[in-house]
Amino acid sequence: MPLTIFSDKVRFRYKSKNWQYQFDEIKELGLLKKKRKYFLENGAFIAVTIATYYCMIFSNLMDLYYIIPALLCYTLIIIARFGNKAEFVYFIFVKDIYQNEIRTKIAPEDRALVGKQIDYYLDLQFERSIKRTA
Repeated sequence: MPLTIFSDKVRFRYKSKNWQYQFDEIKELGLLKKKRKYFLENGAFIAVTIATYYCMIFSNLMDLYYIIPALLCYTLIIIARFGNKAEFVYFIFVKDIYQNEIRTKIAPEDRALVGKQIDYYLDLQFERSIKRTA
């Protein structure tokens, strides 16, 4: 359980990341979902395309000897791009009353568990605020 909720504090332990706050110190707690960026794969695709065009236009390679290495490189780039099924990267973030913000990357398979724990925290926070006003 990455998020442990006590009656007066919230503790987070996930891999090597640890933090602990009192209930009243937390301003906002939630999950962030960001789309992955593929800079390396896109850059490699552009580099292979440039090298292939250079060989095609400016070199004296006969019988299209540059096509097979180019196709192999494109195949490796496509495998690297589509081999990972995780389309999004997930973070748990907490903002406190001291204007600090902590963001911790979590694995996509742990997202559901952490989401349930955050929902439980939000329910407790709502009940605490109702008890204060009542």
